[in-house]
Amino acid sequence: MEFTFQESWTLYGLLAEATSDVILKTNSDGFIVHASPGIERLGVRLQADRIGPHVLDLVADSARAAVARELDAALAGQQTERWVEFPAVSNDDRDTWFELQARALRDDQGTVYGALAVMRSIDEKRVLKDQLFAATYTDPLTRLTNRAAFISMLEHMVDAGMDGCLAMFSIDFFRTINMKYGQHTGDDVLRVFADLLREMLRSDDLISRIGSERFAVLLPRTSPSQAQAICSRVVATLADLRQTVGESRMAITASGSVAQIAESLDSTIERAELALFCAKAKGRNRLEMEKPRRVAA
Repeated sequence: MEFTFQESWTLYGLLAEATSDVILKTNSDGFIVHASPGIERLGVRLQADRIGPHVLDLVADSARAAVARELDAALAGQQTERWVEFPAVSNDDRDTWFELQARALRDDQGTVYGALAVMRSIDEKRVLKDQLFAATYTDPLTRLTNRAAFISMLEHMVDAGMDGCLAMFSIDFFRTINMKYGQHTGDDVLRVFADLLREMLRSDDLISRIGSERFAVLLPRTSPSQAQAICSRVVATLADLRQTVGESRMAITASGSVAQIAESLDSTIERAELALFCAKAKGRNRLEMEKPRRVAA
């Protein structure tokens, strides 16, 4: 079925009015000459017979280059299937995310005289994506990152050659706590220790729950002596506090270890776990540093 120009323009108008998408028509320089009513949510009101702002004026600085490439490709007559995501500049200073796709407008001689672009809101999709990310990499009980996130972050630090240390903590006699007081109390103990780590560690330190009663902390740009001082305070502070957990008031202690991040992911974890084993073997409620590594002669 073919439409006359007037029929096509009427159909375009009906579609533009009925959708929450923002439909833009630009001239050959990328300035907006027509837009659907959805553009008003960005605080833009176009006046009749006047050229509006440039498309890039709707785009946050961080994404202008990507949107400019898509728009330039359309104005050059190239047809792509790409959707480019970007945060828009809104009138309430809130990040409003869209995806955009553009197509060239040609006259009867095939000359490009502008572009037609669709801006589709993806706020809901990004929220779902963030929720999926959180579900994948967050421990639901403590709201700390989980083992998968810890491994990914440690691997990045090793690959980047970043200086720092890995600390591991294990709550002492956690199985006994679960058996004596019940799993609900055990969960409260885990939350108490997670909150203590948040309070005592620095904003750059990355805290994860990596097992039943085990926690790992990545301390970027931290020397072993600095990490020892930081983690010793955690162990000592926990031992000095009698925590009210559920209906019980009990002493909670933890064993800890510190290893320098170096060589490989597996080597770093192995050295930290060995030091943690030594802390438990020596009576728990203490911090052990990794054994000095031998340097080949």
